[in-house]
Amino acid sequence: MTTTYVLVHGGFVDGTYWAETAALLEKEGHRVLVADLPSTGTDPAELGDLYADATAVRAMLDTVDGPVVLVGHSYGGMVITEVADHPAIVRRVYLSAFWPAGGQSLLDLIGGELPPSGWIVPVADGAAVRVTDDIDVARETLAADVDPARFAAFHAGFLLSSASAMGVAGTAPERAHPVTYVVLGRDNAIPPEAQEAMAARADDVQRIPRSSHSPMLADPEGLASLLARLA
Repeated sequence: MTTTYVLVHGGFVDGTYWAETAALLEKEGHRVLVADLPSTGTDPAELGDLYADATAVRAMLDTVDGPVVLVGHSYGGMVITEVADHPAIVRRVYLSAFWPAGGQSLLDLIGGELPPSGWIVPVADGAAVRVTDDIDVARETLAADVDPARFAAFHAGFLLSSASAMGVAGTAPERAHPVTYVVLGRDNAIPPEAQEAMAARADDVQRIPRSSHSPMLADPEGLASLLARLA
């Protein structure tokens, strides 16, 4: 039976940044579904929280007939944790992603406040957050190994993320499947030591030592190859 990959994006983006990775997985014969989370968008008043994101992904999982490898990147780890009890899932993959325990929010995992580097900026009276306009700071944090011209185009497409999504505590339901954590060794958004601490709970740990926070941009071929081995 063909494995379906469900790819869940992080903050400030939609599912389009998975495009190259998804196409490569499909070329290998896998079915791929890409989530678009309600917590990201252009209107602060319409942004959902973690529970809205989990509801959207759960609804997507309900449509799949067969086994699912559920992949979450960055904030997407909060979401895939919240749906861990879905029976279709045969493996979850955390790609430099937040993995909370029950009762923990994203803010809990980062120490209760926005990063001091200033790459995340509050907007709309605190209802949303966005990536800084300083392209150099953003690139160094999120994609230091991506060509500057390509990153500039990517930067122009960043969206708002819901501030409330960062403060909602997850429930982390019980799982009945293995978990892989992929540690990105040159990640300046989620430090490798923080990734390693979360990865200690995983059944399997993979490492991409030279990768920044965005391997789907820097090396989609390598990322797709790694994910395909987990089917």
